[in-house]
Amino acid sequence: MDAAKRAHFTGLILVSGEDRPGITEALFETLAPFSISIIDIEQVVIRSRLILTILISLDRAHAQAIESDLTARGDELNLDVAIAFSEQEGETIAAKTGLTHIVLLSQDLKPAAIAQIASAVVVAGANIERIQRTASCPVTAIECIVSGSDTPTLKQSLSPLASALGIDIAVSPGGLMRWAKKLVILDMDSTLISQEVIELLGAKAGVATQIQAITEQAMAGDLDFEESLRARVRLLAGLSDDAIAQVRSEITLTPGAKTLIATLHKLGHSVAVVSGGFIEVIEPLLQSLQIKNYRANGLEIIDGKLTGEITGPVIDRAAKAQALREFAAIEKVEIEQTVAIGDGANDLDMIALAGLGIAFNAKPAVRAAADSAVSAPYLDSVLYLLGITREEIEESVSDRRG
Repeated sequence: MDAAKRAHFTGLILVSGEDRPGITEALFETLAPFSISIIDIEQVVIRSRLILTILISLDRAHAQAIESDLTARGDELNLDVAIAFSEQEGETIAAKTGLTHIVLLSQDLKPAAIAQIASAVVVAGANIERIQRTASCPVTAIECIVSGSDTPTLKQSLSPLASALGIDIAVSPGGLMRWAKKLVILDMDSTLISQEVIELLGAKAGVATQIQAITEQAMAGDLDFEESLRARVRLLAGLSDDAIAQVRSEITLTPGAKTLIATLHKLGHSVAVVSGGFIEVIEPLLQSLQIKNYRANGLEIIDGKLTGEITGPVIDRAAKAQALREFAAIEKVEIEQTVAIGDGANDLDMIALAGLGIAFNAKPAVRAAADSAVSAPYLDSVLYLLGITREEIEESVSDRRG
């Protein structure tokens, strides 16, 4: 029987049991004498339990012999083997286009959450083709490959569930562009680092309370970003520039920041930073992280003292979005392949512009505006949203240590 006729008669083989070396070899040695072709295959091992599925095309006349031989080999290996034959091949995931990837992040993933997400996928007219775990520590990351609906429709269907279920959900198109070079641009304060630089400087100048009051005004919408920034910087007038070095020593990276940057660099992506903070404070840290594209505000310093003024244009919402455009052009990355990560209102324009906007432990308004959100306190959790597995991350960490 020729291949064209064989393709219309298929067998779906399901194997399960205790995993050990040699099982896959033994099963395929059993199939080798027959005139069959492998259409699809998937194997997973969870807690030493193997689940292997194989879709084959075959000559109908060989079906009984194949089933008999596989069942006998399964008995020898103490495996459960089930085979179902069909007249039609059916469409495999390998032949499907327009697939969408859905990534779920949670520190405590519940069955009810999966059920509601699966229901939303059905309502969107889609079907879950495959599910795999990409990380289990420090968060659980589950990636679903979905067919039958476009990415915008799935985003609209799933986005409301994120806050309701207390999990993070990212929806992105599949295909080769998922693996294309990306530019990942980060906010600095409370994103790449755990602190707010101006508050650290304010503490050195003895005006922390006043700075905090102005910040609260800005958050309440009574002051725009530039107005509030200039008002806060004026309170720093007269502070010795020695305080800059002191503040640098107090800055700590957000957990997972080094891993995020090292992994992205290893995989050929670019990382940039755009900050409403101050270049004099953050530049040495960014250079140590091998980040070459960055932008921030400048502090005017005369005779070793801060004057209370800012040098150059203020890095506000619009300036952050413009920096994303310029850095993307420098790195020759399309805007659709950019990722913007931030936590505050000053990040909204770049989050809206980027191909993927991520709210990192952000305020509600920012979470609502972003394509996805990360609520875990680990910045490297962002990597799972990009389809990067924990194993790949661990490899990059191992190479850096080596």
